[in-house]
Amino acid sequence: MVITAEDRRDAAAGARAMTPWLMGIGPLGLVIGVEAAHSHLSTLAGWLTGPAIYAGSAQVTAIQMLDAGALPLAVIATVLLINVRLFLYSAAMAPHWRGTPTWWRLLAGYLLVDPSFMVGMNRYGQPGERRRAHAYYLGAALLLWVTWLVAIAAGAAAGARLPAWLHLDFLVPLYLIGQVVPRLGQSAPRRAAMIACVVAALAVGAPMQLGIPVGIVVGIAAGLVRRQPVRAHQPVRAVAKEASQ
Repeated sequence: MVITAEDRRDAAAGARAMTPWLMGIGPLGLVIGVEAAHSHLSTLAGWLTGPAIYAGSAQVTAIQMLDAGALPLAVIATVLLINVRLFLYSAAMAPHWRGTPTWWRLLAGYLLVDPSFMVGMNRYGQPGERRRAHAYYLGAALLLWVTWLVAIAAGAAAGARLPAWLHLDFLVPLYLIGQVVPRLGQSAPRRAAMIACVVAALAVGAPMQLGIPVGIVVGIAAGLVRRQPVRAHQPVRAVAKEASQ
């Protein structure tokens, strides 16, 4: 596929749209890097959780479980459960990515996380050529990916020099709260947050601490549900109108 000047412009526009997200993603990556440095994992192993998992909450959980000596199979199962929401994102993106080369779908799917989904869907929802939307999405997603890995590496390097008692992992829930609260004025995010909280509270006694992941999945599914107008009688009216002419 030949990359044109228009592709580069659209990719740059996507990168600019992603920039506001980096203000929160960067510090979160730093914190996760520090968390990895304070674990019993090697510096390289801690950093590799970034490109291998590429999801903040799942990465923190994996680092903590590996540090506690959990079995690899249990870690993989837990990470998959936490990241179930990414399957919903993939389902939403599938109609826009249909017909693209296999390598492109693999790359785009790997880069699909919360910020890249939000920025990408904003562009796919606008009229225009799909190719331009693809370039826009990749520009945004690649900038996010590079920033994430650099932030984790910086946090891992700095974490080795920080005292172990300085727990910075409390910043992770603060970041998530900061992402949710500004969106509570909209009906869909508000419905998703309320349902997720209720389900997580009811499932607090679930084994393997699965209550929160279950609440997240149910909340996202509820937020994605859109009421469609009922048009059951539209064909009847159309037939009646044709008969009267």
